[in-house]
Amino acid sequence: MSKRALLSVFDKTGLGDFAKGLHELGFELVSSGGTATAIADAGVPVTAVADVTGSPEMLEHRVVTLHPKIHGGILADLGKESHRADLETHGIEPFSLVVVNLYPFEERPEIETIDIGGPAMTRAAAKNHAWVGIVTAPAQYDGVLEELRSNAGTLSDETRRALALEAFARTASYDAAIVRWLQGDELLPEHLVLPLDRTEDELRYGENPHQQAARYRLSGTTSWWDDVHQHAGLALSYLNFYDTDAAWRLVHDLGDQPACAIIKHANPCGVAVADDLATAYQRALECDERSAFGGIVALNRPLDGGTTEFMVAGPQADVVIFPGAEPGTIDALIAKRKNTRILEAPAPEAVTLDVRQISGGFLLQEPHGFVASRDDWRVVTKVAPTDEQWRDVEFAWRVCGHVKSNAIVLVKDGQAVGIGAGQQNRVESGEIAAKKADGRAKGGACASDAFYPFPDGIEAAAAAGVAVVIQPGGAMRDEATIEKADELGLAMVFTGERHFLH
Repeated sequence: MSKRALLSVFDKTGLGDFAKGLHELGFELVSSGGTATAIADAGVPVTAVADVTGSPEMLEHRVVTLHPKIHGGILADLGKESHRADLETHGIEPFSLVVVNLYPFEERPEIETIDIGGPAMTRAAAKNHAWVGIVTAPAQYDGVLEELRSNAGTLSDETRRALALEAFARTASYDAAIVRWLQGDELLPEHLVLPLDRTEDELRYGENPHQQAARYRLSGTTSWWDDVHQHAGLALSYLNFYDTDAAWRLVHDLGDQPACAIIKHANPCGVAVADDLATAYQRALECDERSAFGGIVALNRPLDGGTTEFMVAGPQADVVIFPGAEPGTIDALIAKRKNTRILEAPAPEAVTLDVRQISGGFLLQEPHGFVASRDDWRVVTKVAPTDEQWRDVEFAWRVCGHVKSNAIVLVKDGQAVGIGAGQQNRVESGEIAAKKADGRAKGGACASDAFYPFPDGIEAAAAAGVAVVIQPGGAMRDEATIEKADELGLAMVFTGERHFLH
């Protein structure tokens, strides 16, 4: 096999040392433009592409390598006599190595950063990986050189195949970025191309131990999850990721006060705000301490000593996540909670699209969020909430938007005291919330994620002792519901916005 390499890279990280290594192994190097200049500057002999093709670069570098003497040298199947004959007839020398990385379209999307020659060479070499190694990233240089040095200047079949797989994944991701750019800001575009890369080894397991699972991310991107530091505990499972994501988003959706959210099976079982973090944790735990066992605890302030003391005395959590920690607190938590996954994380970023798989396809929607504000809400009863009650009303509505439907949330003084989630009817959700509140909702607020179809839901809220109900409104029997609230002396607010969550 020939020792001839074609190099054309935008990212020149490590190029000089890589070119020197290839030259020392006896490779003839062919290149053009800035890549050829960088190789020459490193003191390595290089042949210009134009000297191989007999054609100059043209169209402001748009056409350089698009030539039979380049692509013939990449695509020739040297196991076929007819291919070898064509090479001889046309004076083409084969390449055994192609080194390409692409114009930075993802970072600078515009017409001139849409690479043509780079993807063409990459795909050609990847197609012909039986004979050609394709290197698409500086991170691959050291491994490729090491194998070439230990294997008489050749790459194994397995390595060439693995490099080809990475090459096709790279061009697929690149083309997907171009598709997204050409479609502009369409929320639901005609074509949705989602190139995904696995981010790490397989997870501990999926929803159940017999299910395999892994985390993926969009190619070429990172998320807050990539910057999470796990201080201690077992490896994360599928549900650990899913529930922690839900907890982290909820606790960052509660305003500026110290806050704690405790999640179990993607549903809040305790949420509170307070003047300090330890109190917020304690009050969140009081909502449903039994359900909090094995749950996810999310804090929106650095872990402090007081909060740590409450945690080690409280129920075991599967995950504790926070944005930072005071000295000594993590070690104190680890000493008492060896199996708890202790995570330090940056704030979550916005989700751009909600994607779910169904049989034979996918459903897409805008991610959940609160569109209507308090300025859009209407007090529909004779009694209006007091200033103090308004704080509970807003807090209850915010928490309710993170609870699986049908959802009822009872709140008093910035503390969720009863949460009913995921029932097939709203009355039973209310009954569950009231049972958990056990009288603690007196004078507080009740939030319902969708309208009450009948007045019995209002009666259940009144029986729990609340002073205010907040709901979307929009039912056929709204007038009857409003009359019932007036009869019971409740204030009621219509938001005009439903918050089903499934």
